Amino acid sequence: MENNNFAHEAFEWIVVIVISACLAFLLSRFIIVNAKIPSASMEPTIMTGDRLIGNRLAYKGSDPQRGDIVIFLYPDNESEYFIKRVIGLPGETVEVRDGKVYIDDAEEPLDESAYLRTTPLGDFGPYTVPEGAYFMMGDNRNNSMDSRYWNNKFVYKDKILGKAWVRYFPRPSKIR
Repeated sequence: MENNNFAHEAFEWIVVIVISACLAFLLSRFIIVNAKIPSASMEPTIMTGDRLIGNRLAYKGSDPQRGDIVIFLYPDNESEYFIKRVIGLPGETVEVRDGKVYIDDAEEPLDESAYLRTTPLGDFGPYTVPEGAYFMMGDNRNNSMDSRYWNNKFVYKDKILGKAWVRYFPRPSKIR
């Protein structure tokens, strides 16, 4: 009798573990994406060593917007995850002059005061963003390997894994 109870309890534990593993797999494959930040390219918004969760469903019924922070497959090596801010949208021309970003030859640069804390340097572009693609830049512009430097300059929507949503380590907070 006691042997039967042990077998029954062991079976119940196995069922719980298998169901939990399946749920974790489904959650990470279809609902969330987990990322660890390896560099200072997004500081001070996201710090080196932070861990965050992205929402894989964020762009199922809509498109990324300028200013969104997204997790995507690095265009020059799709085995790597990158995280950057969306700067250029499909069909736009992006140019960086004296460190400031101009869209479609606008007279005024983008207002990026909400997330830039250092004075960016350099002139880059112009880059015309293809349909279905995005131009990405890090918030720490002088220390970011982003669209300006990649061989494949643009991230296509189908390579975007999710929108950054919440930082869970080392200090939990919502990503903006």
